Amino acid sequence: MKKNKILSDGVLAFILIAVILIIDQFIKIEVKTHFCLGESIHITDWFYISFVENNGMAYGMTFFNKLVLSLFRLVAITAIGWYLRQVLKQKHTTGYIVVLSMILAGAVGNILDSMFYGLIFEASTPFSVAGFVPFGTGYAPFLQGKVVDMFYFPMIVTTYPSWVPFKGGDEFIFFSPVFNFADACISVGIVALFLFYRNEIEHLSETVKGAFRKK
Repeated sequence: MKKNKILSDGVLAFILIAVILIIDQFIKIEVKTHFCLGESIHITDWFYISFVENNGMAYGMTFFNKLVLSLFRLVAITAIGWYLRQVLKQKHTTGYIVVLSMILAGAVGNILDSMFYGLIFEASTPFSVAGFVPFGTGYAPFLQGKVVDMFYFPMIVTTYPSWVPFKGGDEFIFFSPVFNFADACISVGIVALFLFYRNEIEHLSETVKGAFRKK
């Protein structure tokens, strides 16, 4: 019975990761090959499809050099994948497997952009749509491709009151980041992790400590 549960949850994790990656890459390739950089389509007043690229982390954040960031992502993905495999061998809830799979798939989805987009695509510009090129002749080396983002939700667009120091009269937008499907999966997974799986997080902490003790 336990072996069957491990197998079924392993299959669930594999299918979920594969589906997320397919959806994420399909959306990104469609946007990359049909939009000029900076082009935007108005869906509603609070939802736009806006093509941007970034060198950084989720939602366009940047803290490290691009190559260092890509290597950090690879290490993080390896760690998450290893932990997911360990969890599948132990007593766990299916929901926890789903959450970990979403986070892992989102991280992999973005690293694929960094790994391969620079090798297979022309550079996107505000005046031209990028196309595929022979492998290795694209706009950037391995691990230095840009991540494609497209979802923009400016739910509130207003201005800061005149009395606000330094910002008075400037435009205020909530929610301003442009993100992709992979980012959304990571964010939903992390929020669910902290809301519903705190005991599992404590177990993760103990697992990491135990691994270091063995060394």
